[in-house]
Amino acid sequence: MSPPNGHSINSIDTPADDNEDSEPLIKSDAVSPQCCSARLNLAVLMFFGFSVVYGLRVNLSVAMVAMVNNTDPTPAKNSSIVHACPLPSARGNTSDSFVQPDGVPQYPWDSETQGWLLGAFFFGYICTQIPGGYLAGHYGGSIFLGLGVLGTAALTLLTPLAAQMGSYWLFALRALEGFGEGVTFPAMTAMWARWAPPLERSRLMTLSGSGSSFGAFVALPLTGVICQALGWPAVFYICGGAGCLWAVFWFILVSDDPRTHRRISKEERDYIINSIGPQGTGHGWSVPVLQMLLSVPLWAIIVTQMCSNWSYYTLLTSLPTYMDNILHFDLKSNSFLSAVPYLGGLLVSLLSAVAADSLIERRVMSVTVVRKLFTFTGLVFPAVFLAAVGYAGCSHVLAVTLLTLSMAIGGISAPGVFINQLDIAPRYAGFLLGITNTFGTIPGIVAPIVTGYFTEDHTLSGWRTVFCVAAAINVGGAFFYTIFGKGEIQPWAVTEEERAEAESRRSRSIST
Repeated sequence: MSPPNGHSINSIDTPADDNEDSEPLIKSDAVSPQCCSARLNLAVLMFFGFSVVYGLRVNLSVAMVAMVNNTDPTPAKNSSIVHACPLPSARGNTSDSFVQPDGVPQYPWDSETQGWLLGAFFFGYICTQIPGGYLAGHYGGSIFLGLGVLGTAALTLLTPLAAQMGSYWLFALRALEGFGEGVTFPAMTAMWARWAPPLERSRLMTLSGSGSSFGAFVALPLTGVICQALGWPAVFYICGGAGCLWAVFWFILVSDDPRTHRRISKEERDYIINSIGPQGTGHGWSVPVLQMLLSVPLWAIIVTQMCSNWSYYTLLTSLPTYMDNILHFDLKSNSFLSAVPYLGGLLVSLLSAVAADSLIERRVMSVTVVRKLFTFTGLVFPAVFLAAVGYAGCSHVLAVTLLTLSMAIGGISAPGVFINQLDIAPRYAGFLLGITNTFGTIPGIVAPIVTGYFTEDHTLSGWRTVFCVAAAINVGGAFFYTIFGKGEIQPWAVTEEERAEAESRRSRSIST
């Protein structure tokens, strides 16, 4: 279907090369208003879905502080625990254990065990990324996204029982939760391949994905409050219940495709279908796997996301432990201050997405330049502040300020490499995100374990190593993507039918 005024930015008017700026953009009079639209409603519902998803993911990070009766291994007799930073006077004569309501159990897990439990989620998460992306690209993503959140939420309700049975049972349960949640991001990307007009990709995908930052921002302080008021088991009951409730609204309101949505206007449906073009359809059972594996732009995304995720997952899983063991914040302050950086990241990512779409729409920069600019800025500058945290010593204000700046500026990368799959292969975007997220999940497994080894003695030097390693990896990813990243549709993502149609269109254009 050809739009009446202009045509899809995904149209193949020239062989797929670096001439992306020659692709005509959609004319303004064909654009359907975004306010109160079906696609915006979908983005908002996804936003709250990923808020729940990240609440389910990070609740253990704070609850762990309350679940263990001592964050240090049991000391030998006649020995004393040496703190890297002095305890505040309010905590000077208290133990490191957080008092829980009567009847709430606590466990003697050392730093290494805690590291394995915090990383367990990602052992399952890594397994369903590629299958989830493949199936979502073929069947549509709504069922997989809905069931992924619902299954994870239901399993979360069993966390107190698993912890009571032992650390191995809790490890297995968290891995199962990751297994269920692994399909969510590939399913989201597969849905946006059918729903997001090219000139709105940055805004829609960043809005929906930024629910993860909002979820962390809300869940971290809320978890601390609930732990102290009701006991840590209530955290998992409340988060699990919220996920089940969200799933009800999702299955009632969402459709895989604008063609089958019951409440979308004809104007918006035609605009979405025409602007995306033939790339907005499912990819069938066959995918060009070999060409994908040999694609340099795809490997640029993979390597860069792995590098970025190392620092992200380090902070996501270990920041509450740093706030407790080094800076000695009480549980409520710990959870609130651990959440503040995510609010900064949320706000900056949304503003960056609007700026990125504006630069592309006004043709100030090409898609490739925009993706590289936002990725480089959003990885290098946060690395500087993250490395500086390691040298903040025992200064509470300086450490929290540097962490907040690092994560806030990191939000600039949201409209960069993290949505690049939709640029290079819209039809296969869900499957590609499954591939990139599979590699990107490896840091989620390794980083908490490495952090546990580096910080066994709870020293400032150990945490300095953690932050500096994460910063160096971030910088490496930024340079790799700047060199090898691309922003146009790759040749292997174009079907023979699309090439034939493009040749026919060019022939008609020449003849007239």
